[in-house]
Amino acid sequence: MVFSSVLFLFRFLPIFMICYFLVPRNMKNLVLFLGSLVFYAWGEPVYIFLMLFSTISDFVWGRLIEEYRGEDRSRIFLLCSVVINLFILGFFKYADFLLQTVNTVFGTSIPLLGLPLPIGISFYTFQTMSYVIDVYRGDVKAQRNILQFGVYVTMFPQLIAGPILKYHQVERYLQDRHADIETIGYGVKRFVTGLAKKVLLANNLGLLWQQVSALEKSEMSVLMAWLGIAAFAFQIYFDFSGYSDMAIGLGAILGFHFPENFNYPYIAASVKDFWHRWHISLSTWFKEYVYIPLGGNRKGLPRQILNILIVWTLTGIWHGAGWNFLFWGLWFALFLILEKLFLGELLKNAPVVFGRVYTLAVVLISWVFFALEKPGEILAYLQAMFGLNGVGLVNSKALFLGNEYLVLLVIALIACLPLGNHLVHALRSSKTGPAMALYRLGEKVIPAALLILSIAYIVDASYNPFLYFRF
Repeated sequence: MVFSSVLFLFRFLPIFMICYFLVPRNMKNLVLFLGSLVFYAWGEPVYIFLMLFSTISDFVWGRLIEEYRGEDRSRIFLLCSVVINLFILGFFKYADFLLQTVNTVFGTSIPLLGLPLPIGISFYTFQTMSYVIDVYRGDVKAQRNILQFGVYVTMFPQLIAGPILKYHQVERYLQDRHADIETIGYGVKRFVTGLAKKVLLANNLGLLWQQVSALEKSEMSVLMAWLGIAAFAFQIYFDFSGYSDMAIGLGAILGFHFPENFNYPYIAASVKDFWHRWHISLSTWFKEYVYIPLGGNRKGLPRQILNILIVWTLTGIWHGAGWNFLFWGLWFALFLILEKLFLGELLKNAPVVFGRVYTLAVVLISWVFFALEKPGEILAYLQAMFGLNGVGLVNSKALFLGNEYLVLLVIALIACLPLGNHLVHALRSSKTGPAMALYRLGEKVIPAALLILSIAYIVDASYNPFLYFRF
């Protein structure tokens, strides 16, 4: 079940909300837990037992670690938890990739398992691992109520698309939470904003990328190649940030406060800055649970470079079981290392526009590795981007598609910038009557219009991809 569907918006969500708000406060966790299980099990009823196993397993490990804190057994329990979680993730996500690699390298014909990937396994596995690690470190106390822990792991608003929640970020809300009219209103607006990002922008820009990527690369002009990858860049941003907005909005309605996950990443002035703005919960997870434990920047420059390579190798393959994702991760590692060595200092002393152009170029090229899986396709597309396929800068097809999608691309560009936030802040801060009147009108009219348009699109459209299927 996905948020941008008739099933979720008009069946699951209303029924769930009615049940949730009708029951007394001491039963809300139970309703949220059961509702989350229904949500997850709708498309994958078998894999619900896998998620329940992860929940119960790490609940027990956390209790054991706390009970035997300071003893060698505590470390053994931590190791057991990490090994079990990584085995589950590795088996379902990477088994076929490894078998395929072995078959290719050694000429064998080992049959692939063909197991479908449990939706959200990358997210809830990281969440339960972070919880156990934090208990071991003494950063949080072990949860003694398995229902509260189950809500933390299975919570449907962020289960399939993030943000990745650390236990301490929601601990107090698991015990007691309250949503007033103002908070619910904010949550609804935030959800509608995310829904509009997904169905009005991401889906339509995805159609442009679909058309461009289907073309023969040997016939693709430079403009066509950059137009296509720009469309994919917009699509993945509005899809991912849209789902995060919807998660944050639903969480607010239920009384939770989820951390922000995207902060206008396409205005970043360096690759390091980009990863402070893009999927923030993921980058901070790798920083806190991989980079820093490896030594971070505390053990000299050579070790720091090695740590960056390790982290970004893992970050790459976390996004998908394929060589293209490994190359994607190493691509970012390369520029993060260059920025660490000398490029970062140069960017600090240069006009900010240079940093933004450089970062955008690096990111757009990276999306080629992300969007295309076969090495031959990736190489051919990169050749087209830089005019190495002999086609030239522009052709009629590129001009036609550019003209057809021009308005949408301009809207997407504006929506990627913090201009809207600045305007809202200016209107809200203004002491003039017309400005306040305009702000109050927009606050009511715009969300309503976006909701109507989004629903109309969902009902009518046939193209509604779910990019998080790899996670």
